Formats: sequence, C-alpha cells, structure tokens
Amino acid sequence: MAIDISSFATEMNRGFLQVLVLVLLGKEMYGYSMVKQLETRGYKVEENTLYPMLRRLEKKGLVKSKWDVSKDRPRKFYVITKEGQTVRNQLLAIWQQQNDTLNHLLEETKNV
Repeated sequence: MAIDISSFATEMNRGFLQVLVLVLLGKEMYGYSMVKQLETRGYKVEENTLYPMLRRLEKKGLVKSKWDVSKDRPRKFYVITKEGQTVRNQLLAIWQQQNDTLNHLLEETKNV
C-alpha cells in the first residue's frame, strides 16, 4: 500500500519556505523576483503561496515593504528587518541542528 506523502511535504515546505525567503531578503527584492530566484535553484513556489506568506511575515515585523512606482509597472519590494535577521539566524541554527541530528542518525543506522 503506497502512502501519500503530500501532507508531510506540505508541512516541511511551509517552514522551509519562510527560512528561504528570510535568507533571500538580505537584499531588497520583489515577489516575482523571489519566485524566479528560487526556481533557478530548483525550488518551485507558487506566487499564490509566496505573497500571503510575505504579508504574514510583514505583519510579524520580520520583513518590511515599499512600493516602487518609478517605472511603468509598480512593484512592491520587500527587505528583512533587524528582528527578521534575528529570527532568520535562530531558524538557521535550528535547521543546522536538525540537519546534524538527521545526518548523525543516518550514519548510525547505515550499517544496521
């Protein structure tokens, strides 16, 4: 019997995408540019997933945005805040610890 892992993947991706965005926003970017940056690195994200997440991060004070209307097409640019940098660093430390734990367990169970 095959198990559908899509719900597991969705849960894993939700948190991972937040970390990716906080890393990407070390420099100012607009949403579509983030989608393309992630795609070029092999990580597919839909705009209808990204934009609500950016709004939630902004509401929490982790990113801030501003409109650039100087060109024909207005764009909303996002950048990480100081608080966002702190949270990003904490999340990266958690991710590193989890990754180290997983790799250690995989190594231990390799010969079992």
